[in-house]
Amino acid sequence: MLTKDIRRSKAWFSSILLLLGIGLVASVTLAVTLGSVAIQPETVWRIALSHVPVIGGWAEADWSKSEETIIWQIRFPRVLLAVIVGAGLSVVGVTIQALVRNSLADPYLLGVSSGASVGATLAILLGAFSMYGQYAVSMAAFTGSLISTILVFTLSRMGGQNSTVRLLMSGIAVAAVLSAITSMIIFTAPNEHGIQTVLFWMQGSLAGGKWTYLGMPSFIVLVGLFALMLQYRSLNAIMMGEETARTLGVNTERFRKILLVITALLTGVIVSITGAIGFVGLMIPHMVRIAVGSDHRRVLPVSALFGAIFLIWADVLARLLFAPQELPIGIITSLCGGPFFIWLMLRNSYSFGGGNS
Repeated sequence: MLTKDIRRSKAWFSSILLLLGIGLVASVTLAVTLGSVAIQPETVWRIALSHVPVIGGWAEADWSKSEETIIWQIRFPRVLLAVIVGAGLSVVGVTIQALVRNSLADPYLLGVSSGASVGATLAILLGAFSMYGQYAVSMAAFTGSLISTILVFTLSRMGGQNSTVRLLMSGIAVAAVLSAITSMIIFTAPNEHGIQTVLFWMQGSLAGGKWTYLGMPSFIVLVGLFALMLQYRSLNAIMMGEETARTLGVNTERFRKILLVITALLTGVIVSITGAIGFVGLMIPHMVRIAVGSDHRRVLPVSALFGAIFLIWADVLARLLFAPQELPIGIITSLCGGPFFIWLMLRNSYSFGGGNS
């Protein structure tokens, strides 16, 4: 087990960031090359550079048109979507776990993703939030995730207590109700093609990754990460309890509202594009804290990088494990996250921000 001194050293943190940065570039490269048509790594980056303004004309086009289509139009946007979603879900996990001071918290387990699914399903099948045009699904998913987050958090605090058991039970109950509502919407919807789209989308998939889908989630994830990095001291303080945070000058009520909005926004945007992908926000922050401690100035960027790498390879497995058939990526993350969640539950001596900090 790493000692506190090692995890708190700047050299260790810098080494982790460097390794993860190299690992991310290598993962993107290899993931793009893998598939039914094998393509060399150098070809991947030559094709990518050929689409960069100004320097694009310097690349000699010695590849086929089919290779360019496979790389640039199909694989590259899908892998980059995995980077964005993996980073976003990991950051959401870090935020929720700080918000409720519980290492078992996760947008999937606490019903946040289920709320986003209800909103997105309403937009896809019934045309809800149509006034927002092309952003209707994202706005609907954001609204659903915000409502479910507030509901779970409110239920868990009834009676003046906010224990792990109450939190998980509230999340499970809310998720069950919202999943039932989603199923009811699907069952009663008249649009058969839309129903098939929603059913596949609900299992979680990056198959629909396109360049046009990358702009908004990239912007939201980067802004959300930047905003949370600016508030890392408040995140550290709120982990130690509300009274301690207030003593340190944190307006806890206002700060919790900010965290709720950021969590709902990130989850809503991600779920609206990829569907519900579970357990990423549970596993990644926990493993990162073991490596770098509990200081959110380090946990946030490392979680984003590690989550991006993890989801890239989860998607590679989803694509290739039973090729030519493709598994929903949610199956892969659940196969990893389920046992991890059980392991966390069995660690009775574990305390958030304590023994592993």
